[in-house]
Amino acid sequence: MPNSGSGPLIVVGLWRSGTSLLYSLLNQHSEIALLYEGDLFLLRSRFRPGNEGDWRGRWEFWNSALSRHNIDTAEVPAAVPDFATAATSVWKQYAGDAVVWGEKSPDYYDCMETLAREFPGARFLVIWRDLADTCRSIVRARAGSTFFSKPGLLHRAIIGHHKLKQQCDLLLAQAIPVHQIHYEELIQDPEQVMAGVCDFLGLAFEPRMASLRGADRSAIYKGSHHEQVKSEGIVSDRRKDEVLPENVKSKIERYVNYWHRRYAGTWPRYPKMLKESTAFPSLLERCGDEILFRILRMVDGVTQAVYCYAPYRALERYRSAKARRHAQTATESVPEQSPAENVPS
Repeated sequence: MPNSGSGPLIVVGLWRSGTSLLYSLLNQHSEIALLYEGDLFLLRSRFRPGNEGDWRGRWEFWNSALSRHNIDTAEVPAAVPDFATAATSVWKQYAGDAVVWGEKSPDYYDCMETLAREFPGARFLVIWRDLADTCRSIVRARAGSTFFSKPGLLHRAIIGHHKLKQQCDLLLAQAIPVHQIHYEELIQDPEQVMAGVCDFLGLAFEPRMASLRGADRSAIYKGSHHEQVKSEGIVSDRRKDEVLPENVKSKIERYVNYWHRRYAGTWPRYPKMLKESTAFPSLLERCGDEILFRILRMVDGVTQAVYCYAPYRALERYRSAKARRHAQTATESVPEQSPAENVPS
């Protein structure tokens, strides 16, 4: 049944799980206009009383969201009471006459319930992918982006896979509209999957949503890791070489088996075949992994706080120094990186 929510559409999935592909196909629809990884939510602490005045400049410095989407800053109010008002003003300006507005971001995988409170009437579209393939794609993406070489990113992805599941369940328990799709099925039959998305949104399906031909991908960061989504065909990565370290691969197998038992075989849907001999993660392993995950998320929070409050000159000096270090080791074939990938870590 269609869900005619009054708030934004928020598209969520882990990094390298197909969110960019889904974003590109969604924006092919004449009535949908979503931002690409605006991530203003990550700077929401800037909206405390007395600090919110320069939120536009901080946001632009963070990840160039305004310029990437060709948003006229003069049309965005400088004085806003809170984060939700600021985000909504930008989303709606970008959408124009489109009836479905919002954004997609892989960084919202563990905060969907908070977003639902910030935006009553919001709808959520979640994309899943086989966790092992997601992690393989993260490893391969390191060649095109320093972000994917960030320490602990694979650990964030493994534990974050289940965090996303928990967030989905919390929203569903509150009757908040959530539609879930799978990358493997999107690649196999994009027309059927996107028709289901349109049904969820209460829109008529438009055939161009099943193709990347003519899609506007100008807001997507540059880099070799986005070559496929910037092509004209919807294809999966067919490389067979194993790039995951054996310990990471084993941990994924243990967790997937554990989750299958916990959810009576209903989640995760992929992979279809499990290794029956694989052990489950012990209680000690699960506790240790949860602690490490929380530490890593605390580090992420510190980074966000730095971009909220550090003087611009200090941030600029840091970026300049980091750019010089990368220039010493980079080759001419290294693609341009997004500003967000220069965040201190």
